Amino acid sequence: MRASSISTAILGLLDHEEEHTHLSAAEVYDALKGQFSAVNRSTVYRALKRLVDEGEVSISDMGMGHMVYEKTGREPHHHLVCQSCRRILTIGDGEVADFFSTIEDGHAFHVETTHLVLYGVCRNCRKSG
Repeated sequence: MRASSISTAILGLLDHEEEHTHLSAAEVYDALKGQFSAVNRSTVYRALKRLVDEGEVSISDMGMGHMVYEKTGREPHHHLVCQSCRRILTIGDGEVADFFSTIEDGHAFHVETTHLVLYGVCRNCRKSG
């Protein structure tokens, strides 16, 4: 089993055009073990680390108790995570551009963040709660 085929399989798992797929390392491993009978957790973790280091995959804390991985290369986007129901909303980069500009101008600081995660409570949970 070649490391490149594991990396290719991981990128395939994370590459869903119509949605932003966020998977934990354990979820990636579980999905691949049926495809590669000899794969082990450490191989998957090393492949994920390599993909993050190469900039092909991002790693984020979405408040789920574990880090999640997502394929990069799409339009920059950010997430709103409901702390009540754990729903994840994706927002465009343009929606936070003014915020980033304000930070840069006010603090003489260049923002390089390409994946912002904001926590709060969604409309549905506020209505029901």
